[in-house]
Formats: sequence, C-alpha cells, structure tokens
Amino acid sequence: MREELANMLDSAKTMRGASALVLIIASAFVLFGCSGKSLETNVPSVDGSDQSGVGLSWWSRAAIDAYLRQDAWRGNRSGYVVMFAHEGVPVYANAYGWADIESKRPMELETRMRFASMTKPVTAVAAMQLVERGLLGLDDPVSKFIPAFSASRVATHQTRGSDGEFLSVPVKQTILVRHLLMFASGIGPGRDQETELWRYWQASGPRTLPSGTLRERIETIAELPLFEEPGTRWRYGWSADVLAVVVEIVSGQRMDDYLNDNVFVPLGMNETSYLPSLAERSTLATVYTHSREGDLIPVVPGSDTDYPEGGSGLVSTAGDYMRFALMLWNGGEYLGTRIIGEDTLREMRDLHVASGVLSEEGIDGIGWGLGFAVVADADASLTPDRTGDFWWAGYFGTHFFVSPESGLVGVLLSQNEPGEYSEHPIALYVAKALAFAGL
Repeated sequence: MREELANMLDSAKTMRGASALVLIIASAFVLFGCSGKSLETNVPSVDGSDQSGVGLSWWSRAAIDAYLRQDAWRGNRSGYVVMFAHEGVPVYANAYGWADIESKRPMELETRMRFASMTKPVTAVAAMQLVERGLLGLDDPVSKFIPAFSASRVATHQTRGSDGEFLSVPVKQTILVRHLLMFASGIGPGRDQETELWRYWQASGPRTLPSGTLRERIETIAELPLFEEPGTRWRYGWSADVLAVVVEIVSGQRMDDYLNDNVFVPLGMNETSYLPSLAERSTLATVYTHSREGDLIPVVPGSDTDYPEGGSGLVSTAGDYMRFALMLWNGGEYLGTRIIGEDTLREMRDLHVASGVLSEEGIDGIGWGLGFAVVADADASLTPDRTGDFWWAGYFGTHFFVSPESGLVGVLLSQNEPGEYSEHPIALYVAKALAFAGL
C-alpha cells in the first residue's frame, strides 16, 4: 500500500498542465451523472482587501473538482470540503459528496466536522501565548504545575520483570514545557511496535477513566514509566493533553474557555468548539468507514465527554480553520487581530526535532517544531510539500498546511475512520499537489 501511495503522490507532486489535462479528460468519463457545487467562501483575506481577480489556474481548479467528485462518487469517501488561500487571499473553496449519505444531506463549506488531532496546533498556540505573556517558560519543569510529574521515571525495558512491574530508573532530565510542545516528553504510547509497555499505556490512558477532569486524568499517567528520556525522541502520545493541563493551571481557565476567549472569538471562529454531547451531534458530518465488501458504513466514534482535551476534540468548519491557518501564515495576525507574536511563531516553525517524525508510518523528510510538523526535506517527503512548510492532520481524514515559500495555505477535510478496508486519504494529497501546481 505504501508503494502505491508513494507512486501516486510522486506523480501528483510533479504534475503540471499537460498531466492535469489528461486527468481532467479521464475523470470526465467517470463523472457522468455526478455533480458538485462550487460555493463562495466567507473567509476574508488577511487584510480584508478585495479578493477578485485572484485564484488558481483554471486547469488546477478543474482537476481538483474532477478528482474529488469522482473519488466521492466511487465511494472512497462520503464527501470532501477543500479550501485554499494564496498570499493571504482565499482563492478556492468547494464541497463534494455527502455529509450524510442516508439522509442525502450534502457536504457544504459550512458543514461541521471532527478535527481530532488538528486540535494540537491550537493547543500549542494557546501555550505559546502564555509564554509570550511571561506566565509560562519553555524551560519550566512540568512538575512545577503538575507535581505528580516530579517523580517521573523512564522504563529500562519494554517488558515486565519477574515481579510484574516494569523496570525503570529516575529521569536524568525532568520533563520541560518545551518537551511537551516538541512531542519529546517520553509520554506515550505513540505508534511504535506493540510491546507490554505500549499496551500498558494504552490501557491506562486518560480516556480510560469513567469520569474526571482533564487534570485528574493526566495525573494518572504521570505515574506510568516513560518510554525514553525527555528531549531525546519524538513520540506521538499524550503530550498535548498534558500541555492543556498546564494551560488550564497557568491561565486559571478551563481549556475550552481559554481557547474561546483567546483564539476562537478573536479570529471569528464562530463554529468552532469542543465536541458536543451525543444528542447534539446529528448536525455534524457523519463519520464512515469501509466494510469488507468496500461499502461505506456509518460509525459513531467516541462517547459523551465532560472535559476538553489538548490533543483532540475540536469540531470546526473549513472556513473557521482557514482563519486560524491564515493567522499562522500572516505571522500571527489576522484581520488586524494579533493572536501571537511574529517572533514566537517563528520559533514554533523552527525545527526543534530535525527528523524521525512519522518514521513509523514510513514517511521521511518530516521534523517537528513546537506544536506541528515541519517539512525538513521536501525531496524526501512522501507528500507534496515545500521545505519549511508546516502542517498537521486529524484521525478522521482532515489536513491543513501552511507553505511560507509558495504562499499557499490549505484546509482539506473528509470524515472517515481508518480501518482495515479503508484506503489511505490519498485524494486530499492529490488535491494539495494540484493546488501547488496551479499557482
């Protein structure tokens, strides 16, 4: 599967006019009887200026339309929403397929979706705001705010000893706030090969408790042995959730209230919030996965939650998240409202982890800043990128990126739970490649 993905994305990365025209013509035969609806974006340019007269090339727009329409038509995904901006100006937005297949509710730009791990960059911005205000230091020990981490230990073996416990030693380097932002805290479980320690973390995570605040849930994992010394290795674990507890303690607000006051309302992200109760989720796009026969079947992920997470949980729209992404592209300011300082954002974009990010997924060329992935080597990267781009994605098939070199910003959304019979979300990256090629 990885070879198939690599070949397809390699073609997409180098696609130019002639190749795109072939794609358009080929797709046209597939698209008979399939329609999509182009919609106007309500996202202003970064300075509020006139947006007319700008956009992607005609063949790029046509190729994106053709590809995503046929992909929804053939049932690879229920639907898509994509939005691009160039040099601070929204230049393309469209929706394809269905938000809910059974009720024939169409996918629209305004459709709210689960953004899952695209919560993580928002949490990072919240923490860096507090750093800017002098209320939090990157080199502050996490135990200063959550004393349960003062006794952190690191495992010396991934298996239990004869006494049933994991052998461990005290950490040489205490976990710092910067380690949480770097995802290099040693906090698991990550996406490594399954071991006894990995399974122990999976069974002991914050979501396994039947109730409790975010802090109460995080304090339980402070007792678990770390996978490695803090600061030594990138690991996809619960670092962002620990960081959210730090934000709550330093600010004196729950995470949802802090984000609302300091990010969402200032940016005009009026449709962004944490996941509503089960009874209120019928307005969200339905999440699907694939059956053994290849059919899309609805799934109901998650349950009622009574606490806001730092690494997941946000519900938003393409337009709302584009406002956040344009703020990042514009040095921390959007429509005259500064969310974070330019120097602070530059530090977030720097490579704090030079390599090894997503290596378990077989993806090279990706490092990490403070809160999101940074493209360290575009030539080595599997996806269409420019060196210096920063981005992140969500579990249900959402993706955003900011490309400082090209000026392109994108938000690409679908709603599909990964499973044994679901393809990788290749279409999102093909659309991204086509947008790059159409500049």
